[in-house]
Amino acid sequence: MTHSRALRVGVDIGGTFTDMAILDDSGIVAVGKTLTTHGEPAAAVEDVLRRTLAQHRLDAGDITTVVHGTTLVTNALIERRGARTALITTEGFRDVVEMGREHRYELYDLGLELPRPLVPRHLRFGVRERILADGGVDTPLDTAAVRQLATELSAAGVGAVAVCFLHSHTNDAHEREARDVLRAAAPELRVALSSEVNPEIREYERCSTTLANVYVQQLVETYLADLRDRLTRLGLRNDPLIMLSNGGLAAIDVARRFPIRMLESGPAGGALGAIAFGRTAGRPDQMAFDMGGTTAKLCIIEANRPLVTHTFEVDRVYRLRAGSGLPVRAPVIDMIEIGTGGGSIARVDSLGLITVGPDSAGSEPGPVSYARGGEHCTVTDADVVLGYLDPDGFLGGDMTLDAEAARAAIEERVATRLGVGVAEAAWGIHATANENMANAARVHAIERGQDPTRLPLFVSGGNGPLHGPGVAAALGSPAVVVPPAAGVLSALGFLSAPMSIDLVRSRHAELGTVELTAARELFAQLEEEGERVLSASGVPAGEVTHERTLDMRFVGQGSEIEVPVPEWGDGWRKQLGESFADQYQQRFGTVAPQGVEVEILTWRVSSRGPDPRARLRPEHPADAGDALVGHRDAYFPAAGGYVPTAVYDRYRLAPGTELQGPALVRERESTLVVPPSARCTVTEDSSILVHLAPGGNR
Repeated sequence: MTHSRALRVGVDIGGTFTDMAILDDSGIVAVGKTLTTHGEPAAAVEDVLRRTLAQHRLDAGDITTVVHGTTLVTNALIERRGARTALITTEGFRDVVEMGREHRYELYDLGLELPRPLVPRHLRFGVRERILADGGVDTPLDTAAVRQLATELSAAGVGAVAVCFLHSHTNDAHEREARDVLRAAAPELRVALSSEVNPEIREYERCSTTLANVYVQQLVETYLADLRDRLTRLGLRNDPLIMLSNGGLAAIDVARRFPIRMLESGPAGGALGAIAFGRTAGRPDQMAFDMGGTTAKLCIIEANRPLVTHTFEVDRVYRLRAGSGLPVRAPVIDMIEIGTGGGSIARVDSLGLITVGPDSAGSEPGPVSYARGGEHCTVTDADVVLGYLDPDGFLGGDMTLDAEAARAAIEERVATRLGVGVAEAAWGIHATANENMANAARVHAIERGQDPTRLPLFVSGGNGPLHGPGVAAALGSPAVVVPPAAGVLSALGFLSAPMSIDLVRSRHAELGTVELTAARELFAQLEEEGERVLSASGVPAGEVTHERTLDMRFVGQGSEIEVPVPEWGDGWRKQLGESFADQYQQRFGTVAPQGVEVEILTWRVSSRGPDPRARLRPEHPADAGDALVGHRDAYFPAAGGYVPTAVYDRYRLAPGTELQGPALVRERESTLVVPPSARCTVTEDSSILVHLAPGGNR
């Protein structure tokens, strides 16, 4: 029988699948997964939620919270599906977004392709005005020119305008004046000000971020309105909360105003889930690895906190080459994106080597085994041929995989060209994918001062448990942690996130000239703004906490580091200098220039509400019974090829259960592959801890 209870729902729209998880106070109640509907993303959300509620006899009226993350903004920027957008900037500076920093990300490539601005040159306009670096007005704004531009842009079918004047992060008066003129002359135009979207120094990044924000704003508003309408029709009473890239939540109105903060909202959930399980298990340091159908992502967790960066690149010409994309200034969990997922296409290159990705079959048409018209063999097809995936039990039996079609595609496109058997070709695809991901993860960890051989690998995503042990073995990681419902962990992770907002202001000053009173006043302004935003989202002011940081550097340097701010009091400036020295030494080693002053560029406040009480685990099975549900032939080279492999039902595994590889542990959304030389234990929080033997990736 159904009964009334408070339900919380997390929904993650990925490139291939849309994932959903439902919690109540006791833990995980239900999970769901369906193919993403790219033309109408909210349709998949409505479908998977409706079906899951019906299957588990749950009442939509009991849902108190829906937390949603999506790759919609990222995809819109990559696919250039935003509004027709214009740029209004200071006269003489309209080409800043094309010139960038005049940096060649590949020095010796004579055919270098540079990132293409979101706005073509004929829609970039300079107007007379000038504000100086100290905030003083040198030349008043030519409002007549702005008014004329508004009329012309409206007539030309432009739907969005970004206003980015020089030094507006110091004095925003001209930008606000320009907005008033634009709205009066053409009220249908969406207008974004750089002083509101990204009030930081460096006009190229500030302008690029503002353009990206207003470029996708109409698309995001339309999507969020559609999502809200569909959820209302299902019987939900409250608006969804939106996952932000920094690992916090925001009300739907904040997301509509600053959609650029949703840029990496989906992948943030995997990191948050890793932190939630890490806290429970006393595992503060780990690598969070999320492999879905299109890409894989990895981030470093230190002391139960993800590393956060304030600059991100989107639509890179070369996926892994910094500087080849459009810069966006927004707080984002620092993770590396790897062009390998279940849908990544495998082929043989001109050198006779197997390559995997970065192009993907996605969900439309998807891998060959999906039987939806796909022609290129993928990583998922290889996993089906290797026996790791059950063709009749995929997505709990809701979707049947065509193993013979997968075998035929691999034979035609890989095995025949290499002169090897289909199984060897499929293993080559699987192993190549693992090595690609491990190599990228190793570089990412080392660049951040971490040794991957000391950190456990926390896996999530539909393909994380499938490939995680192989990736961990290639990294030399000592263990793999597989949480319950790993295939939808991003959706689960959303439900462990607090309401939050990050505020920033650029105010340049040398450390020796900063007065404590002035510093406190500036931070107080940011904290007051943070409390105001969170209060509008339903968080009482008394429950808001603030974290203060400063971007600092030695005078003369071109980049800065983020430094935590000490508590107020006597000696505050001296303590701040010591904090900078500690952070600098940790990052770069002992470097102490004699007589060189330290300066502050940017002031930051992260305002957060209380952490929600989320129990990200299922109830322990009252009667586990026999978790062994059969055997299936699976391919392990170290065991001699295809060998009968025990298959276990994840839902029947009670804490304390120990398993020896080779084994396959299946649940509805994912399958864990335990190599022959590995052993695993079910922990108290229902995670599976896989201990790897040296060289045990086969």
